[in-house]
Amino acid sequence: MAGILEVALREFADKGLSGARIDEMAAATRTSKRMIYYYFGSKEGLYLAVLEHSYREMRRIEGELQLDNLPPEEALRRLVEFTFDHHVAHEDYIRIVMNENIERGKYLAQSQIIQELNVPAISAIERLYARGLASGAFRPGLDPVDVHASISALTFFNVSNQYSFGQIFKRDTSTPAARAMRRANIVEMVVRFVRA
Repeated sequence: MAGILEVALREFADKGLSGARIDEMAAATRTSKRMIYYYFGSKEGLYLAVLEHSYREMRRIEGELQLDNLPPEEALRRLVEFTFDHHVAHEDYIRIVMNENIERGKYLAQSQIIQELNVPAISAIERLYARGLASGAFRPGLDPVDVHASISALTFFNVSNQYSFGQIFKRDTSTPAARAMRRANIVEMVVRFVRA
C-alpha cells in the first residue's frame, strides 16, 4: 500500500488530479486498476489518501524533533530549519499541496482526519511559545497558528516558486550556497519576529 501511495504522490504532483492516470500508477506498482479501486474507491479517494499520507509523514518526522527539550529560541530555530529542509527535500509534497490549493481545498475538506493530523504541529508551537513567553525570550501577543503560517509561507515559497523566481531574477536558487543563505535568512526572520 505504501508503494502505491508513493507512486501516486509523484503522479499527482506531476500531473495534478485531472491529469493523473490510474493505469500508469497501476503499471508502475505492478498492481491492477481494480486493486487500486478496491482499496481507495476512486481516483479522488486515492488522491485524498495521498494528501493525508503526505501530511501524516510530515507531522511524524516533525514530532521527532524533541523541541520541548531545547531552550525556546533554539527550538524555534530547529523547527524552521527542519521545515525548510523538509520542503526542499520533498518537492512532491509541495506540489501536491499546490494542486490541492488549485482545487480550493475541496478534497482536504472531505478528510475526516486532516485537522487531527495537524494538531501536533500547532500544539508544539503553542508549548514552545509559552515557554518562550515565560522565560522572557519571546514577545507577547502572537498567535501560534499565525507563527506556523509564517514559517510555512517562508519555507514553502522556496520550492513552490523556485522556477518562476529563478527565471525572472536569473538566479539559481537550487545551489547549496543559495539554499544555505536562504535557510539562514528565513530562520533569522522568524526568530526576530518572535523574539522579545
